[in-house]
Amino acid sequence: MSKRIEAKHKIDRRMGENIWGRPKSPVNRREYGPGQHGQRRKGKLSDFGTQLRAKQKLKGYYGNITEKQFRRYYAEAIRQKGDSGENLVGLLERRLDAVVYRAKFAATPFAARQFVNHGHVKVNGRRVNIPSYLVKPGDVVEVKEASKQLEVVLVATQLAERDVPDYIEVDHSKMTARLTRIPALNEVPYPVQMEPNLVIEFYSR
Repeated sequence: MSKRIEAKHKIDRRMGENIWGRPKSPVNRREYGPGQHGQRRKGKLSDFGTQLRAKQKLKGYYGNITEKQFRRYYAEAIRQKGDSGENLVGLLERRLDAVVYRAKFAATPFAARQFVNHGHVKVNGRRVNIPSYLVKPGDVVEVKEASKQLEVVLVATQLAERDVPDYIEVDHSKMTARLTRIPALNEVPYPVQMEPNLVIEFYSR
């Protein structure tokens, strides 16, 4: 498992956006970047800079995906038929940690990754501890029986700041979730605008 070393909120401040929509984000108080020169770093971005920023934002949103892993998603997205940007988002939303986060079994993508990694989750009745495991439509994701009463899970299910999207069916009484379909970009509840087409352009250079 790759470990996030830097503070999570630094991504928000670097981007100048609250990319997870969290109430404690420092961007809610000030939108400029970190450091003593943060307020002066507002130059116009080049095309490359805009694409790089889009990639960093999307990659950062899904926890700590490594560059190598993210490139693999890009390669798979362009191999599939249809719009490559939509395909990329579809692959990211199929990650087990993303499904756990969307189902509100964990409060943040980082917590969801750790939750899966520690063996609290089953897919179709089998324990899976790989956050990048790709869930297929129809798969049933559930919290392990012994973990259903953990405080972190109970608190996450009550979070008012976000809702479960339409492409996931959830039963919080049983702590089960089912991915009903691969979502389109406009169905994914990103708190900020994501531009996967720019990510595709970045890697296609």
